Amino acid sequence: MVIHLPDGYEISTDPTRLDTALIHRWLSLDAYWAMGRPREKQDTAIAGSLNFGLYDTASGAQVGYARVVTDGATFGWLCDVYIDPAVRGKGLGTALVAVIRDHLEPAGLRRLMLATADAHAVYAQVGFEPLADTDKWMVLGEQ
Repeated sequence: MVIHLPDGYEISTDPTRLDTALIHRWLSLDAYWAMGRPREKQDTAIAGSLNFGLYDTASGAQVGYARVVTDGATFGWLCDVYIDPAVRGKGLGTALVAVIRDHLEPAGLRRLMLATADAHAVYAQVGFEPLADTDKWMVLGEQ
């Protein structure tokens, strides 16, 4: 399944390009899963993750973000996927997730997981499916 990034945008894993203050503002003020997250905690999460920034090529401004927590061999957790409201509706979220999927494919991860309350259709376009056997899974902490 090929999903192309719309013209005028690029994705980078270069951590020096990330606008960490903007990412924190987006997530802590507008993302239901990260509301109120302290800046220090967000910075620690960024430092321990494989980060993907989405940028407007004309201005260089960051317009999206996602990160993956992974061992790079067997498992990955996709999280903090966020697209600036000003550019939503252009397929950027789907394209960002597709690029992440393709970036991780050579590692041969057994499983790439995520949790979402409202974007199932976005992730389904990229190949994600609901867990088939939820009785196998357990959690420690917030549900």
